[in-house]
Amino acid sequence: MARVWDFLTATRGGARLHWTDWASYAYLCAGVFLMFFPVLWLIMSSFKTEGDLQRYPPTFLPYQQETLMVEGFDDPLPLFEMTGGDYEGMILAQVRRVGLQAQMVDPTNPGERLRVSIENYRPVDSVTLAWENYTGLFDRFNFLLYFWNSTFITVTATLIMLLTNSMAAFALSKYQFRGRTFVLLLVIGTLMIPQTVVLVPLFLIVSEMGMSNSLWGVIIPGAATPTGVFLLRQYMLTIPDEILDAARMDKASEWKIYWRIMVPLSAPAIAVLAILAIMWRWNDFLWPLIVLTQSENFTLQLALNSFQGELRTEWSSLLAMTVLTLLPIALVFTFLQKYIATGIASTGGK
Repeated sequence: MARVWDFLTATRGGARLHWTDWASYAYLCAGVFLMFFPVLWLIMSSFKTEGDLQRYPPTFLPYQQETLMVEGFDDPLPLFEMTGGDYEGMILAQVRRVGLQAQMVDPTNPGERLRVSIENYRPVDSVTLAWENYTGLFDRFNFLLYFWNSTFITVTATLIMLLTNSMAAFALSKYQFRGRTFVLLLVIGTLMIPQTVVLVPLFLIVSEMGMSNSLWGVIIPGAATPTGVFLLRQYMLTIPDEILDAARMDKASEWKIYWRIMVPLSAPAIAVLAILAIMWRWNDFLWPLIVLTQSENFTLQLALNSFQGELRTEWSSLLAMTVLTLLPIALVFTFLQKYIATGIASTGGK
């Protein structure tokens, strides 16, 4: 913590802050605000009720109208503060509302009914977190099943991707064979093809293989990516060939060279690809939407889509599940993001 404070209070060498220090801090604060304020707004909105989400103007903190049990009534009554009229300054409980008129009672004198214009009162609000937005998800939806489907797809697809991409990158970087340049250009060329162009033929292939409406139908098509092959190849080019030649002189097989030498030495680039693959597979929506039709195979992203209907959208539940869906990938990125910078910087940079 002391190092963080020393970094935040660092100056150009003098005891007083230079104008460039103020400009740097202002720029950094503006950047932090632009990046994190929408996330904070999402988190706070996930604790709001449906009524609070429709409030205008919107508020940052979640508010709920206070209620009170009044003698003679079975249910709690909402409280309002009188801002005008004969009862200005009083806190009254609303019994019912008809048009522009509301029937109120004084909690201290519940036997007398009062008529108040809605223009002369405002609700009594307090900051309250709507935890039922989160607890209701487990009652209405099989959240753990969707979470398991997303986790299985993400982990399995990432492991298969790392294996296939690293083997292809090893061959393209360390083996000399006829057509290597053509294969590399073909891999790079696929980067320019949008995913939507190949969705129909890819779906037909998956259907013919009997993997439609299966988790493997989501995993297998993403087993190899041109981005991963190119990334790992560029890094493996920086590994000296003399290391491989020495291993071959010691009678090491090609598989052993790959598994015991190339994979450990390429760990920074593999870590970068693993993090990117986790984010790609976890956030994937379009391809699972096409392949999966039965709800028991849905991922969290598809479960989010079920909250949005043609006539009504449950924004409170949608926002709460969005936070739960983003939480795992945010934790992965937070703890492993340093490997992205170091790995990309060293890829092809030596």
